[in-house]
Amino acid sequence: MSTFLVITVFALSCLFSATQAEIFTSICQMTDLIFTERELVQSLKEYIKAEESKLEAVKSWANKLDLLTRVSTSDPEGFLGHPVNAYKLMKRLNTEWSELESLVLQDPSDGFISNMSVHRQYFPDEEDEKGAAKALMRLQDTYRLDSESFSKGKLPGARYNAFLTVDDCFDMGKLAYNENDYYHSVLWMQQALRQMDAGEEAKTLKADILDYLSYSVYQMGDLPRAIELTRRLVAIDPSHQRAGGNLRYFEGLLTKELRDMGQSQQELADERPIQLDTYERPKDYLPEREVYEALCRGEGIKMTPRRQSRLFCRYQDGNQNPRLLLKPMKEEDEWDSPHIVRYLEALSDKEIEKIKELSKPKLARATVRDPKTGVLTVAHYRVSKSAWLEGEDDPVIVRVNQRIEDITGLTVDTAELLQVANYGVGGQYEPHYDFSRRPFDTNLKVDGNRLATYLNYKDEPDAFKSLGTGNRVATFLNYMSDVDAGGATVFPDFGAAIMPRKGTAVFWYNLFKSGEGDYRTRHAACPVLVGSKWVSNKWIHERGQEFRRPCGLTEVD
Repeated sequence: MSTFLVITVFALSCLFSATQAEIFTSICQMTDLIFTERELVQSLKEYIKAEESKLEAVKSWANKLDLLTRVSTSDPEGFLGHPVNAYKLMKRLNTEWSELESLVLQDPSDGFISNMSVHRQYFPDEEDEKGAAKALMRLQDTYRLDSESFSKGKLPGARYNAFLTVDDCFDMGKLAYNENDYYHSVLWMQQALRQMDAGEEAKTLKADILDYLSYSVYQMGDLPRAIELTRRLVAIDPSHQRAGGNLRYFEGLLTKELRDMGQSQQELADERPIQLDTYERPKDYLPEREVYEALCRGEGIKMTPRRQSRLFCRYQDGNQNPRLLLKPMKEEDEWDSPHIVRYLEALSDKEIEKIKELSKPKLARATVRDPKTGVLTVAHYRVSKSAWLEGEDDPVIVRVNQRIEDITGLTVDTAELLQVANYGVGGQYEPHYDFSRRPFDTNLKVDGNRLATYLNYKDEPDAFKSLGTGNRVATFLNYMSDVDAGGATVFPDFGAAIMPRKGTAVFWYNLFKSGEGDYRTRHAACPVLVGSKWVSNKWIHERGQEFRRPCGLTEVD
């Protein structure tokens, strides 16, 4: 538009000057105007073509998003339950809609821009997109899924097709690279290269993929493969500013290594494609990472026939509680020691929907208590959104609290508010204790076994001091949804995995009757692979339980 206006103004000014000079008296000068007009028409056509091209691009976007949003809005939770859909939503709103905005801004459109301005405040930002990408990598690690599984949407339990393009895979790899996470950078850059080599078109240049991939492979200690990839880069882009220098550097390092080991380069050559297990995943801060993730995959569960024979189901009337006499709870043993039970029909569908309705306006990033200060704060190892509900919010909360008290026989007067949590894409809560840790005798034994200790064990005797209700004696956890894949509650110390079942609840004691913490109850909420996980929990505290759960004769009763 601006080019057309400049040319038009220039032409009109020329015409004005020519009029002043009586240009009509000169055919030669009028001929010049003919050519000027032709140039104006040509520039007008170019402007129209540019506008049509822009409009076609916008139409294409609108048609694509129209189809997508029809599917997504028909079942929002189910659609977002697929982690790739959740990641691509973050990416679209943070990156691609901004590109569309820039396109439209070439010729200002007041309606679109005002809409963008109004809704911009609600859009995810770069950190949100980064978080969604990291969630995919977390799922990839926990469930041992290769990048192609995500790229092609091959996830267990997935109800919707979702695919990652070359550009998507490249962006994933680049994000990991920028975080110095070369392990995941290799996996995603390799997938981008694989799809491009298969003929998929992309905005990303192959040279850029090879550049990131070769250096990431080098950082993983694989010099022969780094050299092979860098040679491919030099072959397609001989003038690349880093490739030549990197190649000489890598070859020099390899020559020195081979000389020191007395080997030839042919002996080190590895023609196999890069897979999930090609490189060892770096260790992190969590000592039981492998055990925890294996349990999430359903591996390493220590449910033996002998243990199974000790598990029973029964009707629970809460010690002849009047509210449970006519309709006792159905109770099933999930584990024998420590004793974990599941209650069936703990919440009705109507109650679940009401609790969700009450919590949605209050949902915020879930927090944990800082072990030193006792203050609630967000943490990278807990990825979910939560809300706290009290009896004043609705009678259904009063009813649920009363039911928990009736079932457990413990007072909820000193318990924390009902916490509702929603775990979306890759949502998790890594291994943790529900109770506040304090120094204990490591020689304490339960069933002949010494209590478990962990490398990241910390004393935090004042975590609940401000509440004045003592430690968290027990946990009552309601499952408010089924989960298509993932999302189990696992106990790494004794190898238990409890799957979410809508309407049921699980209960366990965090403390022995002596008040000592039962360190076997360290547990985790596995990442949600496909689906959306809703839970609500009640943390019951020590105060008020003195006569409901009196002390035992030993420290571990």
